[in-house]
Amino acid sequence: MTPSAPWAPSWRASVLGSQLTELFRRPGRLLTTGLSVLAAAFVVFATVMAQQITTHTTVDRFRGTPEAVTLIATARDASSSTIGEAALERIRALPGVAEAVGRVDVGAPIAGPFERYLQLYADPGTGPLSQVELVEGSYPDGAGQIAVDRRAAEELQLAPGTRTTLLLPDPGDADGAKTLKVTVTVTGVVRSTATAVQQTSGYATDTHLARLAGAPGYPRVDIRAEHGVPHGELSRQVRAVLDQTSAGASLTSGSAVRAQEAREAVHGDVREIFRLIAVFLAVAVGAAALVATSTFRIVFAQRLRQLALLRAIGAPQARLVTALAVEGALVGVVAGAIGVLTALGAGHLAPQAARLLAGQELSAPGFPVAQAVWVVVGTVLVTVCAVLAPAVSAAGVSPLQALRNAGTVTGERRIRPVRLATGILLAAAATGLAALLLADLPEPGRADYDRDAALMATVASAGFAFLALVTLGPLLVRPVLAVAGWPLRRLGTTGRLAVNGVGGTPRRAAAVSVVVALGVALVSGALVSVACLSGYMERTAAVQAPADFRVVADGQGLDAALVRQFAASPRLAHVTSYRTLVTSVGHKEIEVSDLDPAALPTGKYVDTASGSLDDLGPGNAVVASDTADLLGVRAGDTFTLPADHGAVRLTVAATLPGQGPLQANVLVAPSDLDRMGAPRNASGILADAATEGLAARGEAHRALETAIRAHVPDPDDVGVSVLAASRDSDRDTIRAMGTTALGLVALTVLIAVVGVTATTGLTAVERTREFGLLRALGLGGGALRGTITVEAGLYGVLGGVLGLALGVPYAWLLMRVVVAGVPLRLPAGQLLLVFTGLAALTALAGLLPARRATRVTPMTALGSTE
Repeated sequence: MTPSAPWAPSWRASVLGSQLTELFRRPGRLLTTGLSVLAAAFVVFATVMAQQITTHTTVDRFRGTPEAVTLIATARDASSSTIGEAALERIRALPGVAEAVGRVDVGAPIAGPFERYLQLYADPGTGPLSQVELVEGSYPDGAGQIAVDRRAAEELQLAPGTRTTLLLPDPGDADGAKTLKVTVTVTGVVRSTATAVQQTSGYATDTHLARLAGAPGYPRVDIRAEHGVPHGELSRQVRAVLDQTSAGASLTSGSAVRAQEAREAVHGDVREIFRLIAVFLAVAVGAAALVATSTFRIVFAQRLRQLALLRAIGAPQARLVTALAVEGALVGVVAGAIGVLTALGAGHLAPQAARLLAGQELSAPGFPVAQAVWVVVGTVLVTVCAVLAPAVSAAGVSPLQALRNAGTVTGERRIRPVRLATGILLAAAATGLAALLLADLPEPGRADYDRDAALMATVASAGFAFLALVTLGPLLVRPVLAVAGWPLRRLGTTGRLAVNGVGGTPRRAAAVSVVVALGVALVSGALVSVACLSGYMERTAAVQAPADFRVVADGQGLDAALVRQFAASPRLAHVTSYRTLVTSVGHKEIEVSDLDPAALPTGKYVDTASGSLDDLGPGNAVVASDTADLLGVRAGDTFTLPADHGAVRLTVAATLPGQGPLQANVLVAPSDLDRMGAPRNASGILADAATEGLAARGEAHRALETAIRAHVPDPDDVGVSVLAASRDSDRDTIRAMGTTALGLVALTVLIAVVGVTATTGLTAVERTREFGLLRALGLGGGALRGTITVEAGLYGVLGGVLGLALGVPYAWLLMRVVVAGVPLRLPAGQLLLVFTGLAALTALAGLLPARRATRVTPMTALGSTE
């Protein structure tokens, strides 16, 4: 044993060298192995990029400080003191100051009998400190000029060259109650680049806007330093100016303000989204490990003859394992670096793609170098860990046993008792957690529900369920394949060979199908979640904003003639009048309305906790949840409401899970409201624009105002509210969330398809002799290609069935935990498209390996050893 000591290092090098030589001798195999790891690295770093995009987009929607701002001077109290024009000019004159901009915003109603409004902002219009981009016309550069955003241009018809009159505060009025009429000219149309402002807005330079609004100065000044100027010295000089001119003004770095804005923007539901993204990142890493493990297991199994020869001449098992691990690490480094670079490019192209394909404005990610390094390192670690189990298995086989099984991968159908017991325990844990959550789902308005704990329990249950699927996969593949393979067996030889090829290696089929199932579960879960959230938003909008416009009147209400004028306008649709009456039940005042939800398109989205809205009619009522609790009633019960002559007895047709439309507590028929003593004139009118779009909405708004001016003696008593603005904001939020979620989970689908490609390609190499024998027995090249392609498609079918069974129920459970009362919406068409599309993608993934397999002649294949 002693002489072997100096020989050991050269032997280690020999083993390692033999494995690396084998790795580079088969570049196709190297490419296939590296492709799966590359896809894994791409997914992980693309998730990092997606998180950056989500974070930046969220922050950009709410922030008010451009990246170029170095220092921010803020007045002590914006309501009583400001930074004057003289102080601003002195700051601009300081050495090292590249630019200084005064910020001021003021509300400016538009003169006229109805409420139309512009929020005016000071902005330079160009340069690093500007927060707008010019779309049309020119940016204002003189007194009495403004630019407007697209919403103002379309809704208020303020095109370049248009003149309008604003009501601005009178600087001579100390109380701020008086206003002055100021006529301004619109010079251009701009788009905000820093905020998601929903109201109609106007812009002008700081000096001109301050004079236009009669402001004595600026509540805030943004300062940009010249390149290379020390911030400490510049801060000292600006501080000196502020001390001399603006007592009490504070000075803060731009980075600190941006960080605070980011913290304020990323809160509440957004923080929950980031938690889900972090969970997805862990899932993506798990998917990467699964694909890499499956790939290396096949690769090493194909090299059992070479490994057996090394064992036969004395190579220790530990050194073989080390050599195979080094091989995996090398693959991980190269593939990880390529995957990171590819994801970096894709991340920077994603905002442009979202803008062109989906009309979504997403912010660009940065260049997270530290995360990139960690992803490469993590890819190497995951690859090495994925290699270890197959390496130990391959290197631990005895030489004679390995030589007898030279080119085959085990098709053992049974799983070990320990694995079976583990799978059963995981399934029991997942089922138990889900049962506990279902037994305690929150109802709307419940304040004591711990959503964070429930969210973590849901994720844990889903994780246990997926691990149970991984563990018990070989057993689950058989019944699913028996059903899915039944029609394929009827297709003839090709179908039977494909089903037998997949079913003959259940462990491999399970390993590949589980990765596909993960992709399907995430995609279907995202689709179901977005559908549920969309349904929840539609239901909320049906209650809070049931129409585009709401017209309300003080005093005498709105007569029937005005309602008829609205209904006759070609600019309006779904004109519905309603009356309200405030009465008392016990010591609580409630609002009773005769608004009929069925008269509005949004009425179909109003859900009930009990009963049906179709039963609303004379003698029946629909009751909101809080009033139903107060009265102790449900559908079918009766209750009374006070009336002018006694009381009105009503039967509960339905109860609602929350408030009624427009916050009404009780909905009744018009005849019942007459019995309660309600006036004849309408309390309000709901109406929609005749067509979609901001321009059509602006025309509808003007049609309402025109009819009111023509038929109401005192138009100032009538108010028009645009309810659609908040609804649009909610829709944009859901659409952005859906785009981001689907973008994330699509990356897992990519890993699944690449995993199928790698497995099918390596299997085609492994089964060369089998395919050669089939060709020698008369199976044509087309039939062989069809067999391999159908096998690859079967992986997609198996994964699709398992993924839908996992993703759909957990998506609904997750939404039900996060948002109380969210309705279950199943986008059946989209789910079917995902299922069939993924099956088609996995089938296409088998085309290239199929073509390569049929190029080998039968004699060559039969003479091959590997």
